[in-house]
Amino acid sequence: MKMVIAIVQDHDSQRLSDRLTKNNFRSTKLASTGGFLRAGNTTFLCGLEDDRVDELLKVIDDTCGNREQTVAPVTPMGGNADSYIPYPVEVEVGGATVFVLPIEQFERF
Repeated sequence: MKMVIAIVQDHDSQRLSDRLTKNNFRSTKLASTGGFLRAGNTTFLCGLEDDRVDELLKVIDDTCGNREQTVAPVTPMGGNADSYIPYPVEVEVGGATVFVLPIEQFERF
């Protein structure tokens, strides 16, 4: 058994949730916040059999694509302003950060 933890941007959350359901993956959705952009994320927790991990990773990869986004800089507060960029910049957002963990025991009640 494995526990897959997938952190995706909110923009991709509903599409991924629909695709997981369509492909018969059970998941728990948690609201989370990213550190760099301070934007909303969604964290999916999926417990599944070892032989379905690659299938799940493909669904996540196909659903959560990278894209460019213009972001306004966050003003430094009390820190070093040497690296502060005072104008909007293009950054790559999206995709997914995925952790696959071994599970010793898995129960569904």
